[in-house]
Amino acid sequence: MPLTSNLSGPQGQFYAEPKPSPDATSFQIDNTSSEYYNSVYYTQHKNDVQPVPPPRQSGPLDLSNFLPQQIMDAIDAAGKITFHSVGDTGAAKVNRAQSAATAIEHQGAIADAMVRDVQSGGDTGPAFFFHLGDVIYNFGEAQYYYDQFFEPYRDYDRPIFAIPGNHDGMVFGSSSSAPQVPTLAGFLTNFCAPIPGQSPDAGGLVRSVMTQPGVYFTLDAPFVSIIGLYSNVLDGPGVISSQGGQFPLLDDQLTFLQNELERLKPARQAGERAVLIAVHHPPLSVDAKHAGSKGVEADIESCCEAAGLWPDVILSGHAHLYQRFTRQLPNGRQIPYMVSGSGGFAATRPQGTIPPAPYTIGDYTLEIDPIIDFGYLTITTDGNDLDLTFKAADQTAVTVRDAITLNLKNGKISNGSTFSAAGSASGSSGRSTAKGKKKTTGKSPKKPTPTKKGKKK
Repeated sequence: MPLTSNLSGPQGQFYAEPKPSPDATSFQIDNTSSEYYNSVYYTQHKNDVQPVPPPRQSGPLDLSNFLPQQIMDAIDAAGKITFHSVGDTGAAKVNRAQSAATAIEHQGAIADAMVRDVQSGGDTGPAFFFHLGDVIYNFGEAQYYYDQFFEPYRDYDRPIFAIPGNHDGMVFGSSSSAPQVPTLAGFLTNFCAPIPGQSPDAGGLVRSVMTQPGVYFTLDAPFVSIIGLYSNVLDGPGVISSQGGQFPLLDDQLTFLQNELERLKPARQAGERAVLIAVHHPPLSVDAKHAGSKGVEADIESCCEAAGLWPDVILSGHAHLYQRFTRQLPNGRQIPYMVSGSGGFAATRPQGTIPPAPYTIGDYTLEIDPIIDFGYLTITTDGNDLDLTFKAADQTAVTVRDAITLNLKNGKISNGSTFSAAGSASGSSGRSTAKGKKKTTGKSPKKPTPTKKGKKK
């Protein structure tokens, strides 16, 4: 019998409310945090990165510790896994043109569409949601977690993993010497708790806190591993390293990234799994407010070269629209760079000066004209192919706007979906009828052996 509601994890986690309830139409706490942009601490430190808390423990997360065995067995039997991904979801009043009700409606439409995917997909529907950052606006304060996270996803009956965005780590304060609340405090409470349990910020809703080891980590799931990086608090380019001493003490993620790529390399080369990198600030972007982060791209490239493994896909948010780029590697492989900061906070237009897609500069091609609609990604892989589908959603309809398949063997991208239902506009699970797919036990690849940081040559 399909296990589609009231899911509980093997460590006592709860993910959704026992009974459905109407969507909220107003905030419990009015969001006025934009006022803090004028605070003394923020105005004096807005161009500074914030410290990155070290992981509580080493080693990747294993999806089997978050889903019941019935779901893991269903994924194994189906020979594939499906999950959601999007960023920039936090509903907040942006300006006079966006009321609280408008913000709630935008985020709610995306959350409700994803819930329908889960409910219609059964045991082989989307297994989890990997959030691409900016869970909470504007400064990640704990008091806004109910309105912007727990209430919108109260019926999303699967685990939600997340990397922080710049707004999740931003801080403010009445003096310049110290922030009012330490950076990432709310995020650490709700996503990086030592044990599962009820959140102090959930307002009585049952979703358990997550037990990620830190703000950067790897999730190992059947057929796929996702390496999540934290690109810090700047509104401008993201930062994951010291970048030659410009940002001291921020090199640990390079060691982590290179080690994880080396750990996953044997499984990737054996055709057992796809390897994805998720980072909030996009390496590439053509939206009118957020350009690409060249430093992040250079750091990722240096680690990939040192490890001898490139990711199959790079996922990002931050820019509040959908963009898809392709990077052409010298060996002929193609890497999709997917930017989906379209989860409901606000929409921004692309730069007015870019020519129509496809548009190529060097090794990079903007494949389609950016899509300004709110929406989310559905990703499906069986270890042989990887489907990425962007669905736009509002209160009336869910529409597939872009769908591609990456052949994991030859690294080539084609338009459309391999998995027959993965791109369906009806909110289906992406269930494949293909037979004879390789099975998996969901076991994690081997842990890494520490190595030196990957520096770009």
